[in-house]
Amino acid sequence: MRVKQASFVKSCTDVKAADEYSPQICVAGRSNCGKSSLLNLLMGAKLCKTSQTPGRTRLINIFKVVTDARDFYFVDLPGYGYSKAHKQESDEWNFRTDKYFKDGNNIAQVLCLMDIRRDPSDLDKVLINYLRDLGLPFTVVLTKSDKLSRAQIGNAVIKIAAALGLARDNLIVTSGHSGAGRDDLLNRLNEILEVSEYD
Repeated sequence: MRVKQASFVKSCTDVKAADEYSPQICVAGRSNCGKSSLLNLLMGAKLCKTSQTPGRTRLINIFKVVTDARDFYFVDLPGYGYSKAHKQESDEWNFRTDKYFKDGNNIAQVLCLMDIRRDPSDLDKVLINYLRDLGLPFTVVLTKSDKLSRAQIGNAVIKIAAALGLARDNLIVTSGHSGAGRDDLLNRLNEILEVSEYD
């Protein structure tokens, strides 16, 4: 799959506002796991603001992606697990994302982003099990691989796959900095969208 054009559609707090867009590739992960950098890499444009300060993305952001195969929408969810977030704000974020996953009828795939340098947190495991319970298809995307050597990457993939109870081929290693894994991930999305029944 080759991305021809990408554009920002809108930000919203109400998950119902995302219903009209299909098919959707949802992007979820802990705060500061590299979601914005990866999205910019995949879209080939700096449409997401990156920050060293976790917890900046507080809205659901939607982007349209035009490809040489099938067009789709990235839905960027607020990051979870930011310990300094005000409790009321944190609860609001959790409510939005929970409602999105339960009510979203146009989700073709959920990309679960995790920093390859870190062991999966309890919240990461909760997300994976939650998606399993809902029957939503997902792929784990390991970010920031440029921070590790090739041997360290191999060991990390084995360790993280075991911790999540997943086969290693359900994990894709990427780097928003070096561009590693971009083609692998776009090819995975192309395979998913080819069999997608969404309008």
